Amino acid sequence: QVQLVESGGGLVQAGESLRLSCAASGSVFSINVMGWYRQAPGKQRELVASITNTGFANYGDSVKGRFSISRDNAKKTVYLQMNSLKPEDTAAYYCAADPRVLDTLGVRVDYWGQGTQVTVSS
Repeated sequence: QVQLVESGGGLVQAGESLRLSCAASGSVFSINVMGWYRQAPGKQRELVASITNTGFANYGDSVKGRFSISRDNAKKTVYLQMNSLKPEDTAAYYCAADPRVLDTLGVRVDYWGQGTQVTVSS
């Protein structure tokens, strides 16, 4: 089993930045990829960004150029740096981890964090 604990959400104004953190514990040796999903009320969950053990990063089209994902393997922590935030980035953000891949809608993800709210005011 793998446990994921997120931190760093909050309320910011448009154009500002936030950094989310996700600390993993447990059987982390089994994990190949970690990342972040988000879900806004009434909308489908979407993959925001992911990063593999070898450092390969992938981003959703809506956040490319604004968000950056990184990982510290020694600390077993993944970070999501969110810059130039927009009101449409408002959502609950969930850390995720999987031994294989993170699919676009998070249907087959093995491990989830509890979620952290990000609210961007205009």
